[in-house]
Amino acid sequence: MNIGDKLPEILGKDQDGNEIRTADYAGRKFILYAYPKDNTSGCTAEACSLRDHREQLRSLGYDIIGVSKDSETSHKKFIEKQELNFPLIADTDTTLLQQLGAWGEKNMYGKKTMGTLRTTYLIDENGRVADIFTPKQIKTKEHAQQIIDRVSKEQQQ
Repeated sequence: MNIGDKLPEILGKDQDGNEIRTADYAGRKFILYAYPKDNTSGCTAEACSLRDHREQLRSLGYDIIGVSKDSETSHKKFIEKQELNFPLIADTDTTLLQQLGAWGEKNMYGKKTMGTLRTTYLIDENGRVADIFTPKQIKTKEHAQQIIDRVSKEQQQ
């Protein structure tokens, strides 16, 4: 996905088995963030950053949706344990992650594997990518503030 690209209509199913569609957010902006794994230190820090700043993000006009290849059951446990206040898409077959360009080769301890590339997409009211945070740009503990700072700067211009 690149800036200006339209998201696919069907994004996937959330932790409760509900289908999430781009049309569900018609006329609204949202953050779609792809993360590697539930209940890992970096992913927990990122999710909690977004959870803790949800109201501030909403005041800027953004809802939040997370996506990883974890199962609905794993997502439910993660949401309960971390008291998350937004849905998580269970993309177990990596269809959405691949469409987003957030699935690819990673280098872990010198070993090459395929996995989720931590990426955040800011989606406009028309379901198009307005901005992208790449894996190297994301600081998990401060990610919500990174989004707030960038959106606020753009709104001032």
